[in-house]
Amino acid sequence: MAIPLAKLLISAMAVSMLVFASFATSEMPFMVVHKKATLNRLKSGAERVLVSFDIYNQGSATAYDVTLIDKTWIKKTFEVVNGNTSRTWERLDAGGILTHSFELEAKVKGPFYGAPALVTFRIPTKTALQEAYSTPILPLDILADIPPTDLLAVRVLAKYGSLVSVISMVVLFVYLIATPSKPSAAKAGSKKKR
Repeated sequence: MAIPLAKLLISAMAVSMLVFASFATSEMPFMVVHKKATLNRLKSGAERVLVSFDIYNQGSATAYDVTLIDKTWIKKTFEVVNGNTSRTWERLDAGGILTHSFELEAKVKGPFYGAPALVTFRIPTKTALQEAYSTPILPLDILADIPPTDLLAVRVLAKYGSLVSVISMVVLFVYLIATPSKPSAAKAGSKKKR
């Protein structure tokens, strides 16, 4: 009687594990947030930072009330020129993409290390807001001193660089074809001695 009861308990545990596993793999959104920042030096000497976001829903369900908040950019260091550092969307369907960008003007010179942005979203099956973080940005060297470039060298390289590389490859090819390899030359010399 103990053996059938043990089999029944093991079967019940296996079924409950399968049921819990099916709930765990149920449809849910999965957010991937890519943050990118690029510097743009203006002729006036000022520098602007263009920040862009791509939000991907890689999950199998729709995310609702998607909110992007980027608190990285401090007002004493950066001034918002175009756009907003936060944005809200009603929904992001499974497999969908949302994009957002804004532009800042730098006020302070020096290196800057940005933190990831926060994305919150709602799932109908859960009451708590879900969170996802963006990728961090690479360090930015704001208003860095750029060494002067030799414009003549740049123009010459742009004009004749491709021609020089093609001629170099042709000369190398002719050299390789015309020059016999050492092992075949050694074999030819040993055959003559016999």
